[in-house]
Amino acid sequence: MTADRVMTISRNGQVSIPADTRARWNTRHVIVVDLGDRVVLRPAAAAPVAELQGKYRGRGPSSDAMRQEERRRARVR
Repeated sequence: MTADRVMTISRNGQVSIPADTRARWNTRHVIVVDLGDRVVLRPAAAAPVAELQGKYRGRGPSSDAMRQEERRRARVR
């Protein structure tokens, strides 16, 4: 499963991840972990918030409805 590959780091600090590895992990974002004696690249969600979209849909009022309600309350005060 693991395949050691020597990759070149560009002057801009970029490293190419082989296509088969990118396809296997199906991600465009990685977390870089410096462990002192090695660097680990871990797949990361593009946007953690994006993973929650839809999960809480329909639970409670929308943010627009909440803003309208707060504006209405502020006018009454």
